[in-house]
Amino acid sequence: MRISEADLVHIDEKKPSYPIRTPLYQYLGEYGRLFDQDLNYKELREFSEQIPLYDRDGIDSYWQTVLYAPAQRDLLDQRLCQVYAALKMEGNQAFLKHLYIDRIDYCEFGNSQPFRIRVVNRYNDNHDYYYVKKADASRIYGLELEHILSPNRINILVHGETLIEEHISGIPGDIFIGDYLIRDPEINRIRVSKEFVKFSERCFAKLLGDMRSYNFVMVLTQDFDAKQYRVRAIDFDRQCHEPQLKVYMPQFYQENQEVVEMVWDCLPPETIRQYQSEERSLMRRRANSARLRLEDLFAAMAQDPIAPPANIDELALELSNYHKDPSFTRLRSMGELTRRHLFTMLEQRE
Repeated sequence: MRISEADLVHIDEKKPSYPIRTPLYQYLGEYGRLFDQDLNYKELREFSEQIPLYDRDGIDSYWQTVLYAPAQRDLLDQRLCQVYAALKMEGNQAFLKHLYIDRIDYCEFGNSQPFRIRVVNRYNDNHDYYYVKKADASRIYGLELEHILSPNRINILVHGETLIEEHISGIPGDIFIGDYLIRDPEINRIRVSKEFVKFSERCFAKLLGDMRSYNFVMVLTQDFDAKQYRVRAIDFDRQCHEPQLKVYMPQFYQENQEVVEMVWDCLPPETIRQYQSEERSLMRRRANSARLRLEDLFAAMAQDPIAPPANIDELALELSNYHKDPSFTRLRSMGELTRRHLFTMLEQRE
């Protein structure tokens, strides 16, 4: 079943960044998301030189390795290692001597304009990454909803206007579609289709938008008899911000159409509905087990102006029509809309 060009979603405008307000700060403090390391995102912007970073095939990665004055870099390295310890070891600094900062990369194209920090263990050369970003309230809400409602846990820390975010490993969706799905005959297309359906259901239930192929990754795990697949979101900037409902449905993006067509080729409608029901059931269990945290998050979200009023009004009308429930049009914040939509979705048993 092909989706017509007219039905596809096109996002052209950059989303503004929203500051963290007191209710969200209180939530982050209550659930261990704040840290007191004296590192500020703005300090990382004080680099002196940029060098383009290319991938293994010599193609521009859109990241740039940034350089600092020697004294500045020495101080930064020490603090970046301390931040890594806070993110991964609850601040235990006993093993800092094992670590060093190998590289700092910067991407100026993303909404959050992230820095990617490459941390290396000096004893075995094993490396890891994390990100330093300009804190954006809507992104943090997206990360928290992902942490609570998806099968994936995410470590983040916030300090002032700085967001620290762990690396989510996997094959970028656009690369998976181009280099694996189309060319690799051993890919289990039915299992990939199932996971894309479940991923789409999670995104829609949480109102997480802009899930174009380069904003999610495919995680492959070798099971005892075959590979297992899981689709994971890696970009959360468009959490409940856009007015159109289709923005929150990954199947309506041009970049994902190879996967969408594969889903319809591999799965009959009855099986698609089964997988959607399975995912809602799993989300319902997660929501019930973390109900207090989820309600605290929505309480902060309901007070936060993370979208223009016109976007809220239009999305409320679309949700009202979708659920055939006029009460959506009486809601006045993205937090209230997301909460009502989520629990309405989770109540569906078919």
